[in-house]
Amino acid sequence: MEIVICIIIGFLGGFFGGVFGVGGASILIPLMLIVLKMTQHQAQGTSLAIIFLCFFPMLVYYKKGYVNITIAALIGLGFIIGSLLGANIADMLPENILKKCFAVVLLFTAVKVFISK
Repeated sequence: MEIVICIIIGFLGGFFGGVFGVGGASILIPLMLIVLKMTQHQAQGTSLAIIFLCFFPMLVYYKKGYVNITIAALIGLGFIIGSLLGANIADMLPENILKKCFAVVLLFTAVKVFISK
């Protein structure tokens, strides 16, 4: 049954990622926390592992001319450096603090998107 649940979670993350360009932090992590009862550290690590698989849906956008490779590469470079630093910091934080920080980031993002023009 857990295999089916994981596939459904992946489908939802992929669907919303394909529609809205989001997935890991905003969709997959909450689902892994709530449905799979993962720890915050496990959900974040698993979410980062899934990023590699996003190459294939990106090709759909690339074929239509919607991917700026230069910007993606530059942001990707920053992402690698930032995620390495962030992963090391997250590893030092207690689970309850990390979970609360994650919730604040999601809440801030939701409010910012909601009130933007």
